[in-house]
Amino acid sequence: MTATSGQRLAAEALGTAILLATVVGSGIMGQTMAQGNDAIALLGNTIATGAILVVLIVMFGPLSGAHFNPAVTLVFLLRGEITALIAAVYVVFQVAGGIAGVMAAHIMFEMDMISAFARPRTGIGQWFAEGVATFGLVLTVLGTVRHRPAWVGPAVGLYITAGYWFTASTSFANPAVTIARSLTDSFAGIGAADVPGFILSQVAGAVIAWAVGRYLFDDG
Repeated sequence: MTATSGQRLAAEALGTAILLATVVGSGIMGQTMAQGNDAIALLGNTIATGAILVVLIVMFGPLSGAHFNPAVTLVFLLRGEITALIAAVYVVFQVAGGIAGVMAAHIMFEMDMISAFARPRTGIGQWFAEGVATFGLVLTVLGTVRHRPAWVGPAVGLYITAGYWFTASTSFANPAVTIARSLTDSFAGIGAADVPGFILSQVAGAVIAWAVGRYLFDDG
């Protein structure tokens, strides 16, 4: 189907909202049920996030491309597949959707709709981890779009599932997710002061993946 501009933007906003509701909600549920065992809480958070990504990409991919991520949108802008205006509007709707998703999770668990997160996520290891996480995510998208389009959803879901465990930062890999997660004082949160370092690392990882993807996957 050919989606209208409104449908594409609605898909980006709603998809990002559902993603953040899942990330934050499963984090709250996992931490509550794990009774202090962070490994169990992270496992629950991981499974839910990886699973919902598959669903969202399969459902919304035909409408908007299912970016849900400003880093992915940036790469498709660099590839010339979307205009700067569309990319900018996508990012606005992704961020707004992400914030709405956090608020929805808080309402479900009877928390304040917005809450500041105090625990720091900063330092060279965390920043490098976010660069690696985003590099791998974008390369996964580019490679599967090029060779196995039907596998984009499962591949992204599986990559993020792995990324939760092999990166020191638990693989945010998404500026919209990072901004939204600064508004929750829960297992999935990040301090507002640490957001810029994460986003800079994510953008750097995405741009490097774009360059590597051009070499590996583009013809000629």
